[in-house]
Amino acid sequence: MNVISNKWIGQRTIRPDGADKVTGRAAYSADTTMPGLIWGKVLRSPHAHARIRSIDTSKAEALPGVKAVVTAKDIVDFPLDKPVMLGIQDMRWMCRNVMAREKALFHGHPVAAVAATSERIAQEACRLIEVDYEVLPHVIEIEDALKPDAPILHDFIKFDGKPSNIAGKLEHKLGDVDAGFAEADVIVERSFTTRPVHQGYIEPHSCLVSVSGDGKATIWSSSQGQFMVRAMTSLLTGIPQSDIRAFPAEIGGGFGGKTIIYLEPLAVVLSKKSGRPVKMTMTREEVFRASGPTSGSMSTVKIGATKDGRIVAAKGVFYLQAGALPGSPIRGAAGCAFAPYNIPNVHSLGFDVVSNRSKVAAYRAPGAPIGAYAAECVMDELAEALKMDPLELRLRNAAKEGTKAAHGPVFPRIGYEETIRAAMEHPHYSAPLGPNQGRGVASGFWFNAGGESSAQVNITEDGNVVVTTGHPDIGGSRASIANITAELLGIDYRKVSVLIGDTATIGYSNLTGGSRVLFASAMVVTQSTEKVIKTLCERAAKIWKIDPEAVEWEDGEARPAGDNAGKFPALSLAELAARATETGGPIGAGVQANTTGAEGGFATHICDVEVDRELGIVRVLRYTSFQDVGRAVHPSYVEGQMQGGAAQGIGWALSEEYLYDKQGRVDNASFLDYRMPVCSDLPMLDTVMIEVPNPKHPQGVRGVGEVPLVPPLAAVANAVYAALGHRFDSLPMSPPKVLAALEPAEA
Repeated sequence: MNVISNKWIGQRTIRPDGADKVTGRAAYSADTTMPGLIWGKVLRSPHAHARIRSIDTSKAEALPGVKAVVTAKDIVDFPLDKPVMLGIQDMRWMCRNVMAREKALFHGHPVAAVAATSERIAQEACRLIEVDYEVLPHVIEIEDALKPDAPILHDFIKFDGKPSNIAGKLEHKLGDVDAGFAEADVIVERSFTTRPVHQGYIEPHSCLVSVSGDGKATIWSSSQGQFMVRAMTSLLTGIPQSDIRAFPAEIGGGFGGKTIIYLEPLAVVLSKKSGRPVKMTMTREEVFRASGPTSGSMSTVKIGATKDGRIVAAKGVFYLQAGALPGSPIRGAAGCAFAPYNIPNVHSLGFDVVSNRSKVAAYRAPGAPIGAYAAECVMDELAEALKMDPLELRLRNAAKEGTKAAHGPVFPRIGYEETIRAAMEHPHYSAPLGPNQGRGVASGFWFNAGGESSAQVNITEDGNVVVTTGHPDIGGSRASIANITAELLGIDYRKVSVLIGDTATIGYSNLTGGSRVLFASAMVVTQSTEKVIKTLCERAAKIWKIDPEAVEWEDGEARPAGDNAGKFPALSLAELAARATETGGPIGAGVQANTTGAEGGFATHICDVEVDRELGIVRVLRYTSFQDVGRAVHPSYVEGQMQGGAAQGIGWALSEEYLYDKQGRVDNASFLDYRMPVCSDLPMLDTVMIEVPNPKHPQGVRGVGEVPLVPPLAAVANAVYAALGHRFDSLPMSPPKVLAALEPAEA
């Protein structure tokens, strides 16, 4: 079906999960319950770095009400000399993250877990577990971890042939960067740092697990991928995947932070040992101390241009914190920093640095905001040195169709130039500013992704449609899939129900992340729906006793394809469904595919700020995001993604950071002390959607969810620079930092 009428695609249809969520009927993981369940709690290390000499659980096991105790010996140990990859995660690190083995590597690292008949008893049992620690020197910051005399977290990690806290390196090269800088008339080089920030999802990690007498496990959990939960839990517990069924509950936010697991393997072993269902839910403090924030960073970026504004060379060096175990998102920092630009000579390096912090997890375009912060601040100074408008400099050097990116691909048709032009022509860009106010701009890129997805489309007996996919819905995929299916079938979207299947009811689907879900699921849903339409035409042909090729599907009906096919009254979907038994049985089709053709996304942002010189507070006055969204299947959700990314980026730029005390403990492990922006901290966040359809997708879909977090750090920083004339090279630009910078000038 090549012609799309756009009756539903692009419409702001009512979200199918909306009523349940606003009325409290939606079932989240922590809402799940079972008869006879017991409660699981985790004992966590009080030290940032300590060798575990021994663990004595006998007193805990003897406490009345305790049903099971778990330590590292109950979790599968993966030898350190051979990687065991599952997606981007290495099970060598995951088995040591869910439960400390040789050493406790951060304050809050799980050391043991208990299941008991009440939460109070489980907590008391944790206190009775005796752990003999040898406390070791710890290291928190990147610069300290890189010192020659720094405490080494892992003896098996080598860099340049000797033990090191540098766990990995990634490098991209394009052209000859030295020759490029030799050609430049103006060169700007600056260094920057950022602090770790948490994804800030409202719902903490939670799961309910039941292991039956025959050894089969059922898991209900808050995650971004039930198949990921099944696979990781299988590897970490030794239970075959075929004996694990994972259900995806509604999810109260994730932003990448729920693409790995923390509690599920512990709950499985506790349930298996106790013979009872086990429920585990993190406290907010545990979320902050022991789940993954994104990396802090230390970066240096150098960009050179000719006097006419042509960028000829760029170099970036990005050190990112991995936390206690390897795996920082250096790919995003090194690969995305210069991607918006057509630069002939690029050298980009990323270094993965371990330190005694909780292991980092993905956070919305992992690593890319860090790379863009450094690169886009330097772009701002380069424009100033060239006496050019900052958007004009970006437009002059914008990546376009045919541009070779340093990280590998040649870009197809993309809409980055359109985002810049839209920003330049928008009233925001020419609006007047007052005293102590400044305007900043920045651009950003994210790779986007495809990957494995499965879908099933079934016609019900009464002529409605049920679509089942395999991805947890975080950004509105159910509403968008309903729009697409209704469009293809030519029916009202209210006749389409979209379900998220568990691991036993739908084929394998990769997790919700990478801005891949609508891109991938729309592909397999489209193919499934096209198969259903073919079947519907065949059923109509059978009723009319004509050739199937003489039947066409249009506006929800089967019709003879022209006068030569015969004169028959059209058959609606409901009519064909009612006669399904006599024409061949149930009508449905499924497709499983490893989808390809996802293309990168680009955005340009404008930010206005005002600086309170007495209090050091930076207030964002106006913010507008311009993004190539491919095709906005459900515009309200697309706008929501753009607004959400801007809000999170403003928090990263101005207030959010992990604070540690001298003992290596997180000092602000609560929403009271960890300063996320709330509504009163933000203006209305304006959005401009630019639709440059992806030619490799049936609906033109291009991932949109992660790009919005890439430009804000630099856009806000550039606005503050414009307001004060002072460049902040360290985030967040919190009031104490701003006041410290203002004091010499005020004096």
